[in-house]
Amino acid sequence: MKGAIIDETTVFPRYAGIAEIDYDTMPANGRSSPLGASVTSRGVNFSVFSRKASRVELLFFDREDDARPSRLISLDPTANRTYHYWHTFVPGVQKGQLYAYRFYGLFDPGKGLRFDPTKVLLDPYSRAVAVPKSYSREAARGQGDNTATAMKSAVVDTRSYDWEGDQPLHLPCAQSIIYEMHIRGFTQHRSSGISEESRGTFRGVIEKIPYLHELGISAVELLPVFQFDPHDCPPGRVNYWGYAPVSFFAPHHAYSSRPNPAGSVDEFRDMVKALHRAGIEVILDVVFNHTAEGDDSGPTFCFRGIDNSAYYMLEHDGSRYANYSGTGNTLNANHPIVRRMIVDSLHYWVEEMHVDGFRFDLASILARDSSGHVMSNPPVLWDIESDPALAGTKLIAEAWDAAGLYQVGSFIGDSWREWNGRFRDDVRSFFRGDSGSVCRFADRLVGSHEIYGHKEREAEQSVNFVTCHDGFTLNDLVSYNQKHNQANGEEDRDGGNDNRSWNCGVEGPTEVREIERLRNRQVKNCLAVTLLSLGLPMLWMGDEFRRTQNGNNNTYCQDNDDNWLDWSLLEKHADIHRFVKLLNARRQLRDISIETRRTSLTQLIKEAVKDWHGVKLHQPDWGDSSHSVALSAELANESMLVFLIFNAFWEPLDFELPFVDGKTYAWRRWIDTFQDPPKDITNWDQAPLVFRNKYPAGPRSVVVLWAKSARFVA
Repeated sequence: MKGAIIDETTVFPRYAGIAEIDYDTMPANGRSSPLGASVTSRGVNFSVFSRKASRVELLFFDREDDARPSRLISLDPTANRTYHYWHTFVPGVQKGQLYAYRFYGLFDPGKGLRFDPTKVLLDPYSRAVAVPKSYSREAARGQGDNTATAMKSAVVDTRSYDWEGDQPLHLPCAQSIIYEMHIRGFTQHRSSGISEESRGTFRGVIEKIPYLHELGISAVELLPVFQFDPHDCPPGRVNYWGYAPVSFFAPHHAYSSRPNPAGSVDEFRDMVKALHRAGIEVILDVVFNHTAEGDDSGPTFCFRGIDNSAYYMLEHDGSRYANYSGTGNTLNANHPIVRRMIVDSLHYWVEEMHVDGFRFDLASILARDSSGHVMSNPPVLWDIESDPALAGTKLIAEAWDAAGLYQVGSFIGDSWREWNGRFRDDVRSFFRGDSGSVCRFADRLVGSHEIYGHKEREAEQSVNFVTCHDGFTLNDLVSYNQKHNQANGEEDRDGGNDNRSWNCGVEGPTEVREIERLRNRQVKNCLAVTLLSLGLPMLWMGDEFRRTQNGNNNTYCQDNDDNWLDWSLLEKHADIHRFVKLLNARRQLRDISIETRRTSLTQLIKEAVKDWHGVKLHQPDWGDSSHSVALSAELANESMLVFLIFNAFWEPLDFELPFVDGKTYAWRRWIDTFQDPPKDITNWDQAPLVFRNKYPAGPRSVVVLWAKSARFVA
């Protein structure tokens, strides 16, 4: 392969990060593989890719804020270069050593060349990153040397950690409930009960595992934990969400309670191991669509100073960055070198960090070629799909991008799950009382067959959610008609305008009891549908006790009480918390059939869903003015019948009930969100009997009845 031109459709059968190498026989000039800093018993091998650099320097530092390196090693273009890989072996170097690079070459932005030896650059394969107290995004953007204020890489030896037999859990999706959460926001609030030194860290999550276990979720989906630039945001604010990566291998050091940058690696592993012991998987929200280096006026941290035209999609003969991400640049994901880095990153997080899955932010960007055109068979997506090391790893796509590409229902491959944005929109519309929403709502309830049925896939291809980090919390969805994003400093222009929210009569907080009862009911309605629908359900952190962001639907830059989880709300809204726990405890009801995991969606619906109804049996009203529907289903594995009523009308409705075994109306009421707690939901086996031929469903309510039987008789 040396000296050859690599076509972009080349599929690499093996990746640098998993090469089998005898590290202790490393030659004096080092090796090109593996990429990054590889620790041996005699020292460390360093390797980095750059096709067009004329000279490379490896810099060592004693402290992250040093203005000068303690040692400089100039890599010889002949002796220390193989193909386009620059490498060297440095004896005596140990784990924890801080290092960085300088790259020399032509600076000609009009041609896509941005080499600048005044900038200290991170290793793209950094396993840990040190951030100086004086770190400056502006210094990385402007002219002149930025050594003292630049982020540095740290050498990490991943071999010495004791996993104590831990492995990724590989739980079946049919048994999964995802809990999307933010590492810092989960425990940073003073009400969290976490020791001050642990708040907002991986260690803080460990202390809250008993809560997660009791809640009954099976996986946490963590907002970005890759090292990111906290200053990639408007002046005076903080990039809180973390969608601004500078490294795809290093945990975000600010999420660690340990001062040593390399310590963040082991603290992350401690968290994963502890979650696994509690039966909880770890899914990472990964951002492979852009970096924090931004547009042509952005800072130089790493990629643009190493090989700009390889790492990014460029336009206008290389002078401008393509912006399919909406953040200023777009990673050139289908370039062979970038493809290799992405897959190496996934391997690292699965094999060395034991994570169970990934949610790919703006995943549709990965379907674009270097010119931005959509590919029918994107190499990087097929690399991930077909990789044996990733078999069994949960792969979840946000199947759209910021340039209008929308692939929900048509994302490639057989392994990918998809965030179902239409589920979110249609459930919101139905419970808000929008005209013409009942048909779409019914389809979302039974697995979005309209979207996914053609693939003959299991129902869990659809990740069902009503709220997530991006948008209103569930409390705010029922408390605000308009977004209130003034605190972001963008004059309320940011954040989505199509929220499909309803404030139930008053904008914002209120003490009016009837409005609060209605809001509570609407929250429970959304939670019930999320956890009862066919598909893979996802909850957003704090929705289980009505966390609020005060109407801000785009809190990406708010590192404060508006984003931190206020644990005092757990007591205030204990009924919501109880409601979610009991829904999760009866998780198998959502599966409808015990064979969900092995049955196609089409067959599942055919076998489990017996009939649709309106207020009269077998007479559903699919008209635009309809706001209610009922569904009869069978849990064949339990010889159990289920009758579900969804009334989004503003008046009560009486729904006819079928006979049980043709002789009685002996139904049991499990859920009725119109009822005050504790009657709103009961323990499944303690559900009270309901002897009647009609059930009065209150306005804007969800009712679930069940009966032990072998069949329905109308």
